[in-house]
Amino acid sequence: MGLGAAGFAQKMPTADEVAKKNVEELEKRLNLSATQKSIIYNYAYEAAKEQFALFKKQQAGTFQQEDETRFYKMQADLNKSIKTVLKPEQVIEFNKVIEERLSGIDPNKKKKKLKKGEEEEKVVGIEGLKSVTNN
Repeated sequence: MGLGAAGFAQKMPTADEVAKKNVEELEKRLNLSATQKSIIYNYAYEAAKEQFALFKKQQAGTFQQEDETRFYKMQADLNKSIKTVLKPEQVIEFNKVIEERLSGIDPNKKKKKLKKGEEEEKVVGIEGLKSVTNN
């Protein structure tokens, strides 16, 4: 549930907006209960606040290697926390969501039919991360 620099080109979203967007996506994909939504929102909101603090450090030029490590640990902890409130079948779908985000697959983009032997085009690297956060 990362934030890409490209997402800040227009107006900087708030931690609340980021958390709500992430929970809405998960609600659609995982069929979350009201309790799950509430708990996951709290996790996502706290993570978004920390991400914004790190982003501000980066903008100020005070971002350190330890901050990058902290960011990735925070992401892993967030995903782990979310999984604790999910049912086993939801964890399977959540893992797919994470994989799509990491591989740059846009779940909102209609899939075109592939010809035999043709592979789905994936956007990798920073461009893949940007495309996921811009939606």
